Amino acid sequence: MSLDINKSYKAILDGARQGRFVSYGEVAAASGLAWKKARRPLPLQLDQLVVISRERGWPLISAIVVSKDNVETGRLEGESLSGFMAAVKKVGLTVDDPHRFVQEQQQAVFEWARIAPDELGMPSDNDDDDAGGPRFVHYFNPVLDALRAQGGSATPDKVFAWIKDHLDIPAAEIEGVNKGGQSKFNNKVAWARFYLAKAGLIDAAKRGVWALTSEGLNTSLTHAGALQIFREVQSQFKTAEDEEEPAPEVVTGQELFADPARSFWFVGAAWGTDDQTPRFLSEGIWQNGYQDKFGDEVRRMKRGDRIAIKAAFVRKHNLPFDNRGQPVSCMRIKAIGTITENLGDGRTVKVEWEVLDPPRDWFFYTYRVTVVEADASDELARRLIVFAFAGAKQDYDFWIRQPYFAKRYGPEQKAASLEEFFETDALETEEEAAAPSYTVDNIADDGCFLAKEEISGILARIDSKRNIVLQGPPGTGKTWLAKRLAYALIGSKDPKVTRDRLRVMQFHPSLSYEDFVRGWRPSGDGKLALVDGVFLEIVEAAKAEPDRPFVLVIEEINRGNPAQIFGEALTLLEDTKRSREEAMELAYRRELGERVYVPRNLYVIGTMNIADRSLALVDLALRRRFAFITLEPQLNGLWRDWCANKCGLAVDAISLIERRMNALNEEIGEDRSLGHQYRIGHSYVTPAGALAGDAKGWFGDVVRTEIVPLLEEYWFDAPEKVAGAKQKLLEGL
Repeated sequence: MSLDINKSYKAILDGARQGRFVSYGEVAAASGLAWKKARRPLPLQLDQLVVISRERGWPLISAIVVSKDNVETGRLEGESLSGFMAAVKKVGLTVDDPHRFVQEQQQAVFEWARIAPDELGMPSDNDDDDAGGPRFVHYFNPVLDALRAQGGSATPDKVFAWIKDHLDIPAAEIEGVNKGGQSKFNNKVAWARFYLAKAGLIDAAKRGVWALTSEGLNTSLTHAGALQIFREVQSQFKTAEDEEEPAPEVVTGQELFADPARSFWFVGAAWGTDDQTPRFLSEGIWQNGYQDKFGDEVRRMKRGDRIAIKAAFVRKHNLPFDNRGQPVSCMRIKAIGTITENLGDGRTVKVEWEVLDPPRDWFFYTYRVTVVEADASDELARRLIVFAFAGAKQDYDFWIRQPYFAKRYGPEQKAASLEEFFETDALETEEEAAAPSYTVDNIADDGCFLAKEEISGILARIDSKRNIVLQGPPGTGKTWLAKRLAYALIGSKDPKVTRDRLRVMQFHPSLSYEDFVRGWRPSGDGKLALVDGVFLEIVEAAKAEPDRPFVLVIEEINRGNPAQIFGEALTLLEDTKRSREEAMELAYRRELGERVYVPRNLYVIGTMNIADRSLALVDLALRRRFAFITLEPQLNGLWRDWCANKCGLAVDAISLIERRMNALNEEIGEDRSLGHQYRIGHSYVTPAGALAGDAKGWFGDVVRTEIVPLLEEYWFDAPEKVAGAKQKLLEGL
């Protein structure tokens, strides 16, 4: 028995005439089916009713069919909403606001029901359940039943035995062998397993064990539903229909990882506005469109590596899951292939391509950089690899449960800021990732008085060490430079890009491990909850976007107790331990055996004032894991040019300020109770913008209100030195 579309129509129409919503179970019951047997074919039939409604000029009658939990409100959400909107799109309707559209259709259905025909008048769907498709399609539901009966998983021989015990199998099928010498019965059941795995109902990741997925555990198939799966999988993956051929032994893509030397590449094909995909496919190549980027990556590509052409963009509507109105990063896989030769020029590889028609869309964990080598040791990347190269389905629920994505798309998503509310696409695009808008030149233009070569050297040190501390006397621009180095690493100063990829915080004496890494905190229901701190939040964010850099800036890193605040995370920060193999258990674990590691795309930049007497020496463990870069007062030519051209200071005023500050710093540096680390930086005497008044008068104000109070702290036991320095600084002003 299968769903009868005429009976489904009657059930929906009866509900509409009573002015109420209809549950999926009620529609299934109209055909005499339990919900678990109708669970898979019913969405297909509701899609068909959308098509019929559109063709006949009716409102879309499927709009009033909802889950049993929503029969009072009529709300469509989650997969129900995305499935309905996908059907709407197929009939040529464009919708900007899905929820409003659904409500309008529901109201129209209730009004139309008064004049609607009593019968749909379609041919009955109750055809012979045993008709159509290869013989192995008949084993789809028995395989599911066999696994359910054995607790959800079993070895193949136990599945074979259960089906033989519970079904009447022809002796010729059990005793016969195919052309490969394998039992015909075993081979047909194995083919059934292959299709069920491709449909996401069976997980065969563990060799020699077949296991039901959560969807498979709750699915019961009629022959019509099984036949629908067969047709969908065959059209999508171009599988053979000859059931005499041996069924594939591995269906989940785990064979992809059998060769540890194999790499997996995801590459773009857009050169500016021109899509090179058709040319690449016809010529059997892939080429790097940049002369100055990605050459090293292309040279690492080798024969036997797998490669996929992708395009990344943002989607917000008609998604196969409930995105709660938020934009979602999408990566469209257009073609996959195997590299057959590398020409060694840093640009071209030869590829044996397979076109995906239609292309397949992957969500959440996407690559926006033009050339990315996926990390096959990482669980998240492996899921993408199996999706792209083995045709596996994406488990949307798994991704929405991941901490980073749960905050965006889960039920406990954080409220959007006013700025985010007015942004239509708050995610970085592939084009933006390919063309950094903030570079070393921008740092210099913003007012950095280091030579560009020095700035580039600092960025290179960050790239190699992953963790640096900018140290120096007060006023040398440590925090200012730390943020701009972060912008340069990220490639943008745009808040929509830096909002999630740059975190800035300050250490202080009361900060603890529980605040920074993870700890128990009061929750809204009066209980304690285990909450991740800033460090783990940015770690999870970096794992979720592995091709993009993330930066954590820690101001005054030595003002707290770094060893206590970082805890075991200090070990994880080490450059040589930035991998899953080096993962460690934290002091507070969410589950037994949970291990955490820091990804390589997370950079940490600390700042440290070396003139603060109240701070103890930095822990040696911290020093070993960070590179320390000292910033000096920069009253140099770049500073003079900035003051003259950007701030409008006269040349004589600039010279006076420079002479007097250099003389003061020389005196401080030679003082045995102080030293070079107590010199006063250029930030004190650099105007924030164009100066409207008298430059010398402005300098006098800075001396009286900022520099002299600092000197009083330095020479707290030598007021005569303060008085002498003050007199020299203010003389003639």
